[in-house]
Amino acid sequence: MGFLSKLFGKKEEEKAAAGKVDVKASASKNSIPPEKVGLDGNFDESGLAKRVAKALDDAGISDDVGLWVAQSGSTVVLKYNSDAEGVLSQAEQVAKGVEGASSVNRVPNS
Repeated sequence: MGFLSKLFGKKEEEKAAAGKVDVKASASKNSIPPEKVGLDGNFDESGLAKRVAKALDDAGISDDVGLWVAQSGSTVVLKYNSDAEGVLSQAEQVAKGVEGASSVNRVPNS
């Protein structure tokens, strides 16, 4: 299934399948903050989180662990269970590499 469809639904996976979006071009053309550019290049309140979820899928990180992706502005929030600790560092590096991410916060699921 993957992180993208698991967290955001099949429709977002279909948008992602259409091709990689140029975040900088979409942001400047449409006056959208980079963290709000969605998978299709249009405004999306959760655009950064969706693009991070897609990047995690592309990096081959298993969605079978307790790891969730959210955003607060341009900060990526990785919420995790103890079973995700083995992939947490890799997930953080992937998230930092996504256009529009200014920082990454890890939040243990309590």
